[in-house]
Amino acid sequence: MDTVITPEKIELPPGAVLKLLGNWQDYQVLSQQLGDRSSPRIKYRPGEILLMAPLPEHGRDASLLADIAKVLLDHLNRIYESFTPITMSLPEISGIEPDYSFYIENCRAVVGKKRIDWESDPPPDLAIEIDVTSYTDINDYLPYRVPEFWILKSNRLLIYRLQTESYVLTESSYFPNVREIVQQCLQMTNEQSTSEVIRWLKNFLHGQQ
Repeated sequence: MDTVITPEKIELPPGAVLKLLGNWQDYQVLSQQLGDRSSPRIKYRPGEILLMAPLPEHGRDASLLADIAKVLLDHLNRIYESFTPITMSLPEISGIEPDYSFYIENCRAVVGKKRIDWESDPPPDLAIEIDVTSYTDINDYLPYRVPEFWILKSNRLLIYRLQTESYVLTESSYFPNVREIVQQCLQMTNEQSTSEVIRWLKNFLHGQQ
């Protein structure tokens, strides 16, 4: 597949990342063209627009990581709201699309909401991205002050938490051993379906009670 960017059509081959010079208005136009399409993904930073067409493993790993988070939250009896896809935007500053986002501490603030105002509503407590094509930058989340961010890169889960004005690589504030759990689940997906892996995780956690 060729790369095509026209007023009528936007197409990128799987795995491609395209950087364009552009302003906030250009980003809005491209976003409207894409509508509810899941590909390509679009991101805005001041002066530039990035487009990325995910590979199949991107969606599979994003779903697996989100399912793991849901199982762990249920195991801890935490209430939460999860969103995918979701577009986070601050006019003239930023536009990003995390693969998954979770409201945990601030769950009640978004229950029943059809739209989230990123200038006045709280940010997600946890955002998740899968980085297969070096498209993700942790600093894209600074304007929103997302407290915790997970990125899966090269089959390794990296966990960042916001400390003052920067993100620090550390452990999860919600699941102390989540990196080990994710690593085990990823290894299992080499021979088992994701549904089988999630069933294993539920049984494993039940046995720890």
